[in-house]
Amino acid sequence: MAKQNTVFKDAFNRCLKLLAETSTLPSEPELGQVLGVSRTTVRAILARCEELKLIIWDKRRKIVLRRPEPSDYFPTEETNSLAEIIERSFMRRILAGGAEPGMQINELELAREIGTGTTSVREFLIRFSRFGLIEKRPNSHWVLKGFTREFALELTEVREMFELRSAASFVDLPEDHPAWEELKTIEAVHRAILADIDKRYKEFSELDERFHLLVHKSSSNRFIIDFYDIIAIVFHYHYQWNKANSRERNARALEEHLAYIAALQSRDPKQVDQACRRHLKSARETLLQSIP
Repeated sequence: MAKQNTVFKDAFNRCLKLLAETSTLPSEPELGQVLGVSRTTVRAILARCEELKLIIWDKRRKIVLRRPEPSDYFPTEETNSLAEIIERSFMRRILAGGAEPGMQINELELAREIGTGTTSVREFLIRFSRFGLIEKRPNSHWVLKGFTREFALELTEVREMFELRSAASFVDLPEDHPAWEELKTIEAVHRAILADIDKRYKEFSELDERFHLLVHKSSSNRFIIDFYDIIAIVFHYHYQWNKANSRERNARALEEHLAYIAALQSRDPKQVDQACRRHLKSARETLLQSIP
């Protein structure tokens, strides 16, 4: 399970929630469908449940012995949502192939690599295909159509509208809202990376995603938050498509983020608007430079 341990841990925790609500568990295929994982992962989950004396597992019979306790669960920080795992595995596969138009993606191979069910992978690919970057072909195959300059310009235009709206909402959050504390934590990580930029500049991509997602969530608009998933896939992986001058580029973006964070903390709408626009303009230029 080492290869995709996060899939196992996330599914195991969700299985424990089922155990907390019922005295029986469904069959292995049904449990796999409910949890969105492969039968191999289901069997690993059942084996751990038996090891913890949560159940007796005898072929098809699964008898619940006790309700789960907090100590039975894996810590939250050790798990990722299945959607996050699929997204990152998908992007790793694309990047490994050079992200060239015409590249084939097989949902069965991707599901096997992640250790999850094909249904979950297919749902992700269908959702991703709405934006025209991949196209369905027969026999569980998908084809990467390519990332064009026109697509990038359209995406940045929508991103800018959404983020300006979200940033304006952020300053209106109450003082005791947890987003302010998270913003302080994110600011500290920015400073720590800048202090050791030569060794840690590659950490920027995930931090970038974390920061902008926090801003978008403040909008409390489900459509903005949902669309951000696609923004993240394109904007926060393009740094890996073009590795030229990545240290300098990431250092500059970290500085821009800190100015943006300071503006948010000031709660001054004018400062926030200026800092947000300045950073989004820079992000657009960087994205366009990464396109051949």
